[in-house]
Amino acid sequence: MTYNTFTTTRKILLGGGALCAIVLTYFAFSCFTSVPAGKRGVVIHFGKVQDHILGEGFHFKSPIGTQVEMITVQVQRNDIEVPAGTKDLQTIKTKVVLNWHLDEQQVNTIYRTIGGEKEVFERIIDPAINEVLKAATPRKTLEEVLKQRADLKVELDRDIKARLDKYGIKVDEVSIVNIGFSDTFAASIEAKQVAEQDAKKAEYVNQKAKKEVEAEVYRAKGQADAEISRAKGQAEAQRLQRETLTPIMLQKQAIEKWDGKFPTMMTGNGVLPMVNMSPEMMSKP
Repeated sequence: MTYNTFTTTRKILLGGGALCAIVLTYFAFSCFTSVPAGKRGVVIHFGKVQDHILGEGFHFKSPIGTQVEMITVQVQRNDIEVPAGTKDLQTIKTKVVLNWHLDEQQVNTIYRTIGGEKEVFERIIDPAINEVLKAATPRKTLEEVLKQRADLKVELDRDIKARLDKYGIKVDEVSIVNIGFSDTFAASIEAKQVAEQDAKKAEYVNQKAKKEVEAEVYRAKGQADAEISRAKGQAEAQRLQRETLTPIMLQKQAIEKWDGKFPTMMTGNGVLPMVNMSPEMMSKP
């Protein structure tokens, strides 16, 4: 064997060995797969979705004809704006935020019948929300939609959950973030609110005036009652005084108030003391 032949043979063997090593390494790594957190692995063997689902972590799989499709089971958010009509023929645009996730026990069935997350939203979620909203708002006027927003949310939450649950799609939260309507209706609402505020203000003024009149009447009545009571009291006091003031009591009061000086009267002979002598006193020796 010549040197050139040996060199060529050696290169072929080294190349073949390297190729074998690469192939073996590829097959070795192809026998394993890793499922990250928040996902589940859907196993597809020769184009057929398998019944078992791979959870988070490291897994063995067949290196030939087998692939693993990663499906997210974490909560996802979609913003959806739906134009719809109301009972009073107004057009509104309702913006809904939907938080949802896939049932991790059904991801293989979901993938087999619908597809991945994108297909789930486009084929199932978006049409369902459109249909539910367009069925709910025509039963209410626009004013009722605005005033009964919480009731509308409850209705949407109930109906959307019922529609999506049968597909293995779990609804976490439905939120109505905005209800848009025409400028014309906005102007009419503003005018109505101004009129209502003016009416309430007028009613307040009327009630205040009425209460002030009532208060004045009560004050006048109270004063009149007080005057009547005072007059009655004085009359009663005078009556009792008349009943208790006998001639003897009057004389006693006069004596108690006497300052020791007799009253005087003018006569032809000069001033004489004026003495009131009762018959009883004159009869005494």
